[in-house]
Amino acid sequence: MLTRGRAAALGARSELHIASSSPASTSASPIPANYRSALADANWRAAMCLVPLPPGANIVTGKWIFRHKFHADGSLARHKARSVVRGFSQQHGIDYDETFSPVVKQATIRVVLSIAVSRDWPIHQLDVKNAFLHGHLDKTVYCQQPPGCVDPSAPDHVCLLQKSLYGLKQAPRAWYQRFATYIRRLGFVPAVSDTSLFVYKEGTGIAYLLLYVDDIVLTASSSTLLQTIMGRLHSEFTMTDLGTLHHFLGISVTRSSDSLFLSQRQYALDLLQRAGMAECHSTATPVDTRAKLSATDGSPVADPSEYRSLLGALQYLTLTRPDLAYAVQQVCLFMHDPREPHLALIKRILRYVKGTLSTGFHLGKSSPQSLTAYSDADWAGYPDSRRSTSGYCAFLGDNLVSWSSKRQTTISRSSAEAEYRAVAHAVGCLLQKLHVSIASATIVYCDNISAVYMAGNPVHHRRTKYIEIDIHFVRKKVALGQVRVLHVPSSYQFADIMTKGLHVQLFTEFRSSLCVRDPPAATAD
Repeated sequence: MLTRGRAAALGARSELHIASSSPASTSASPIPANYRSALADANWRAAMCLVPLPPGANIVTGKWIFRHKFHADGSLARHKARSVVRGFSQQHGIDYDETFSPVVKQATIRVVLSIAVSRDWPIHQLDVKNAFLHGHLDKTVYCQQPPGCVDPSAPDHVCLLQKSLYGLKQAPRAWYQRFATYIRRLGFVPAVSDTSLFVYKEGTGIAYLLLYVDDIVLTASSSTLLQTIMGRLHSEFTMTDLGTLHHFLGISVTRSSDSLFLSQRQYALDLLQRAGMAECHSTATPVDTRAKLSATDGSPVADPSEYRSLLGALQYLTLTRPDLAYAVQQVCLFMHDPREPHLALIKRILRYVKGTLSTGFHLGKSSPQSLTAYSDADWAGYPDSRRSTSGYCAFLGDNLVSWSSKRQTTISRSSAEAEYRAVAHAVGCLLQKLHVSIASATIVYCDNISAVYMAGNPVHHRRTKYIEIDIHFVRKKVALGQVRVLHVPSSYQFADIMTKGLHVQLFTEFRSSLCVRDPPAATAD
């Protein structure tokens, strides 16, 4: 009797077109009921295209992998088994070349969702089944016969791949190219600043498609246009329409009449469980107001891999939690040699997460015609290098869509220089990341008067000669009317939360201003 594993492997073979078609025959062979029947027929055996391994050719090995698939609430959806190849057994230049494949940027996701909710557009999510299996290969690849499905009459033969398999180094790239080629034929155009955002415009009809590997978010200006596009996609790829957007990239999405609420509560719960801190006491802020940590403080941690694993998980949590950005950026600086005080900060961040499990990211109805940013720098804050920290928050209308907390690459000689570098960083990132038509100039708020003055006045001073590239870049945008740099009092400088630890009251106020809020009453636990 054919086992489920063997049947799955046979299905994979036929679906993937591992082999080329057999030559035309005068009579059609019956469709085989299982792989043994196929191997017994010369025509089907030829179609499976098991070939002798050419001398000197590289053979890619494979294995089975097993996974649990979960629903948004963490409950078990199904068991999943898949036959994959071991990409590390490939050889560069022989069976693969380029491997890079773009994925949609976080800021792009928030911009598109903000526009959709502001304009009352329908938002659907789609899942492409076996996405990597659609990719075409431009290199000759030989792989071993799937374990458990070896042809007993030709055990030393190998499979000549005609389409991609999971595990191949070029599989993500091949899938992206396959999808991008088709979607262009439908009239979509990839955005220059993010090639995983595809934009469709014909007459008054507009649609945005976000691609993250095999997950698709599609929104359009009308339900008719949305259904038309989904129908065209279904005709080309096997995919599941998951309905209105509700769970994407591990993020739970709840839509009300005038807003979207994005939550990573289940992800945060799993992270606390993994860290052994599910029952820990909470804290009101993720980082204290003391000086930044040094790279040489304390003794090395016992298990650096655990530190890096927890840190990687926290970085993903910042997708909907800008209030964590500064604290997570701080612990990222010490991944190469983590020490006990650095691990203690990670645990403090997790205690803060424990106390804000229900907190999520809110996107409300707002006119997407204005772009406003808050830029800040903490001058010479790092004790080891005396570099400064730049931070910015960018709002499309009233919705926060982009933010950053980053150590500056060079040492600033004054607070004005540090602040001006932060302004330049904010302006540069915004103009590259956000692809929306803005009716008025982008306003950048800064709490350093000298930096504001330098942005609009063509003065040269010995103190500013080290940042002339940044000065010319920002001044050009100001002169063209694309950017206005204005002063804001420190008490309203929301970007402070990206550059330093704040007292509880100010931190809580700024957090709410950054769209980090409790869930709507209907969805609160």
